Amino acid sequence: MKTDWQPTADIETLRHRAQIMQQIRDYFAAQQVLEVETPQLSRFGVTDVYLQNLSCLFSGPGFAKQTPLYLQTSPEYAMKRLLCASSGSIFTLCKAYRDDEVGRQHNPEFTMLEWYRTGFDHHQLMDDMQALLQPILATQTFLRISYQQAFLQYLQVDPLSAELSRLREIAARYGLADITANETDRDFILQLLFSQQIEPLIAEQLPVFVYDFPASQASLARLSQQDPRVAHRFELYFRGIELANGFFELQDATEQRQRFEQDNAKRQALGMETKALDESFLAALEHGMPMCSGVALGIDRLVMLALNKASIREVIAFPLDIA
Repeated sequence: MKTDWQPTADIETLRHRAQIMQQIRDYFAAQQVLEVETPQLSRFGVTDVYLQNLSCLFSGPGFAKQTPLYLQTSPEYAMKRLLCASSGSIFTLCKAYRDDEVGRQHNPEFTMLEWYRTGFDHHQLMDDMQALLQPILATQTFLRISYQQAFLQYLQVDPLSAELSRLREIAARYGLADITANETDRDFILQLLFSQQIEPLIAEQLPVFVYDFPASQASLARLSQQDPRVAHRFELYFRGIELANGFFELQDATEQRQRFEQDNAKRQALGMETKALDESFLAALEHGMPMCSGVALGIDRLVMLALNKASIREVIAFPLDIA
């Protein structure tokens, strides 16, 4: 008898998951942060080299036959259009989609919590995240370390100034020479070193915010006025899992356009498809977006951590292979 109709998460886990979702909504209701809905399909994909959209074709009235539409990797652009329309602080709980790996922490369709706080910088948003997550993760203490400090502490190298040859040397020390020997992209090597040698160690006991990433790795964040080599992006890690990615948001439409064009140039150099720019999003930025910080958090991974589950399959009902 065929049995793969059954959910991979047990019903008690799904009850706990629903409770966590309600805790999140209760937190934002108490903070008077508005819940919004955004489209999952858009005419535009993302230019980010490290994110790939899933797509489909639409043939409805008012559109060219077989118009390509993109399932969104996050609700960010639509939410920022709402911010530019004077929504104030907002959040959404939604599905997001990425043409990415499938594994212990990954499913191409996943649930995302994304929120924006007007008037907040990235450190204030980290405070906000800590207040939200303390009862869910049952931990009171969250640590903070800069991206530069993390590399110095774990790999004894400055990621902002090290020569490419030095980064290759360190990669070789950890058995990554076959991947990096001919690599000319500093960010690729930095991201590889971070994911392989720092991420598994950095938050074994307590959640850790890593902040102020290299500017070249933060196309949607504003640059630091103290050190223009870095941008005000942060990530949250816990028990070897990347849980959230946040920004002190870029407001300058001209600079944002330039960064999208740089992404496309990099895509072209790598033989990847370039993406049309989302002109509606850029027009909204030109109209004006309030000073704010925003963050995207993976709900499935949060539930894994909160309930001590080993795999994403244990906290979602129907992963891709049985959907």
